[in-house]
Amino acid sequence: MQKIRKHPIYILLIINIAVGLFTFRDYGLSWDEPLFYDYANALGYAYTPREWFSGNFNLENAFGSSATDHANRGPAYILLAHPIVSIITSFDVDHASAWHLVNFLTFQLGVYILYRLVRRWVNPSAALAATALFAWQPLLWGHAFINPKDPPFLVFFLGAVCFGFEMIDKIIQTAPSSAHPSNFYESGKKNMAALLLAAFFLGVATSIRILGPLAGILVGMYALGKLNRSTATTLAKYLSGYLVATTLIVFITWPYLWTNPLQKFIEVFGFMSDNPTQLPVLFNGQIYQADKLPRRYLPSLLGLTLTEPVWLLFILGLIIGFWKSNNQKRLLLALTLLWFIIPGAYVILRKPPMYDGFRHFLFILPPVFIFTGFAFEKLFLATKKQWGVIAIILFAPAILGSIKLHPYEYTYYNLFTGGTSGAFRVYETEYWLTCYKEAVQGFQEQDAQLFIKREPYIAEYYANKNITIRDYRVEFNKIQPGDFVLVNSRTNEDLKTFKDAPIVLSIQRGDAVFCAIKKIP
Repeated sequence: MQKIRKHPIYILLIINIAVGLFTFRDYGLSWDEPLFYDYANALGYAYTPREWFSGNFNLENAFGSSATDHANRGPAYILLAHPIVSIITSFDVDHASAWHLVNFLTFQLGVYILYRLVRRWVNPSAALAATALFAWQPLLWGHAFINPKDPPFLVFFLGAVCFGFEMIDKIIQTAPSSAHPSNFYESGKKNMAALLLAAFFLGVATSIRILGPLAGILVGMYALGKLNRSTATTLAKYLSGYLVATTLIVFITWPYLWTNPLQKFIEVFGFMSDNPTQLPVLFNGQIYQADKLPRRYLPSLLGLTLTEPVWLLFILGLIIGFWKSNNQKRLLLALTLLWFIIPGAYVILRKPPMYDGFRHFLFILPPVFIFTGFAFEKLFLATKKQWGVIAIILFAPAILGSIKLHPYEYTYYNLFTGGTSGAFRVYETEYWLTCYKEAVQGFQEQDAQLFIKREPYIAEYYANKNITIRDYRVEFNKIQPGDFVLVNSRTNEDLKTFKDAPIVLSIQRGDAVFCAIKKIP
């Protein structure tokens, strides 16, 4: 109990994990998951010595059935998670739910790391509040289960920054000018452990997404801020090792790079910087191509998909943080703010293609919640006995929003746009088709033919033997009266598909319809 009092983050983690264990089976497969998990299943081929020396080793076999889409996406996370998923499935948990549980537990690692980072500046109560506000955001809570790409990148980017800063602190503390010679050996071991931990998180983050090196740049800038004549040699030595270790981890965990590392990395960097796609996106009541969205797209979604108190607390915390901090802490705060500003400015100024909300940029959110820690600390000190009431008011939108939307928490919009019901038909809501699970499992027709408008393999995973799943786009000319069509509301597809056909089953939360099954008259 004493350890829990000293580290209250354990209370939050216990609550989160308990809720996750009770609910992880509720979430349906998302659009991107099946092929990505197939990639995870195929990856073992690249790490099997028997295949290396078989005489017909072909690296393409390690990329699964979606090699053209996923080969150049670093697989570090699914490589690490796959063995754990295999263990969980041995306990009679279905494959999709096992992945959802592992995804969620990985996010809890990020929750712990965020608390650890916030504690650099504020007391444990304020750090816990800031971390809970982050963890309980409906947008993040929902993605934590169904998204094996963006939350893991957030977690490892966050770890790369946190452990990178800690690595620099340890190196500075044990530099020749500040450490007794008799402690050099012991300090060297601790420094090397810190280096390997920071390099691991940076290497995995870089393997997951090409923006990972930004974390390393922030760490390097922090090192430059600590640089002086007595620390220069020590920093240079350890940072060189940090770079080498990170590079090795990236190479080992990314088979696509093995044939020509530098050329392939530059190729992926160029490709992912533009993220070429022309997917249609519903934004502010209009349908845009992903590469033609207005500059206000990201700022608008940041304002509408986080709970109402977040930005007020952020602004208050930003002022307090820079006001109360000394120069060294201001340097760290400035770097933390750059973590948010640099990618945000890139999106607004460069206008790369965006789709599926801003899921690709979820990793810029931790700095927002770090600054709320300063606001919480000030509020708790000012209110004293009333701090519990303040906490309830500030957390209520997140908790109530998640309860109301479960298991579609990621579709959350705040009251500034009328909630998810108000955002329906104006912004994208359930764009990842996870509602197929509830729709197919709730469909009671016997010996029915169910034509799926998009991604029929998701519906097929949940269909029972009384339902025949057909691909709407491939087999459209085979649709007969009496058949059924499952259509989602992404970019208002349900309004364009058999518009006047009667709806026999609708999956919705409030007034927001996520998908519907229609009977062909």
